Amino acid sequence: MSQVFSEETHRNLLARIPHSTGREVSDWLRTVDEGPALGFEEKVTWLRHEHNLAYGHAKAIIHEYDLRRAARKLL
Repeated sequence: MSQVFSEETHRNLLARIPHSTGREVSDWLRTVDEGPALGFEEKVTWLRHEHNLAYGHAKAIIHEYDLRRAARKLL
């Protein structure tokens, strides 16, 4: 999993996603879950092209998706 953003930058990007996209982060996470099974960067590219997201927002969504998926595996 690739992460270039600091934790603070990641949280700031997530906080801006609803205003910038008109959709909540939880909606985007469902979209990723229902989307194609791809690697990290391929998912970022898919979100950018299919849903017209900015690179930073797409990357933050995929990173958050991976963080939550990893947390579920630990339970």
